[in-house]
Amino acid sequence: MSETNNKHSVWREYLEALLVAGLFLGFTNTFILKTFYIPSGSMENTLLVGDHLIVNRFIYGPDGGPLPWVAPNRDPERGDIVVFRSPVDPSIDLVKRCVAVGGDTVEIIEKQLFVNGQAVSDSDYAIHSDPQVAQRRNRRHRHWRRDNMAPYTVPEGEFFFLGDNRDHSNDSRYWHSVPRELIKGRAFLIYWSYGGETPDGEWYGWGHKIGQLGRTALGFVSKSRWGRSFQIIR
Repeated sequence: MSETNNKHSVWREYLEALLVAGLFLGFTNTFILKTFYIPSGSMENTLLVGDHLIVNRFIYGPDGGPLPWVAPNRDPERGDIVVFRSPVDPSIDLVKRCVAVGGDTVEIIEKQLFVNGQAVSDSDYAIHSDPQVAQRRNRRHRHWRRDNMAPYTVPEGEFFFLGDNRDHSNDSRYWHSVPRELIKGRAFLIYWSYGGETPDGEWYGWGHKIGQLGRTALGFVSKSRWGRSFQIIR
């Protein structure tokens, strides 16, 4: 075999290996695991702006992922941190905590969450950063919908989500429950956390994008929150 043919054979092997790796990563990202980053503070302090997550698309089965013949097919449960498409704008992905499932009745009284008539003890993860509380007698208060919600029964096959940063989260208090077909998976691991500039999801042109990537590269070591890397999300 000539040296030229040998070089072509080596390059062909590299190309085939890259194609296989690309197909594997694409399959994994589409069907089993997906990456997601946190652009807002609605899940603080559980998740911070700049946290990059791995989302398990496999866990919720046929509706949460397209592998019904092998998927465990369990529904989201209370306490799960879930990534789902916004019921208001399905082009946007959101991440919130599931607090109620189909058949549950949810009520909020002056920031206290009740599920099926029982007060939920959520101080381990939920925060209220605003000391103002809209009283039930004052429905004109600008925070009425944030702090109070009349009893709402979640329809079967739907789920009720709240952000852990209760005073700064757009969630089911405003658009009620989320159908199962909008659910994408469960957030389970922070693989990297970056304390610098984080994309907000809007497109500002290639110049802005390239500049942002450059600033991220320069600040990778100094601005990464290394202590949050590879943390299991609860």
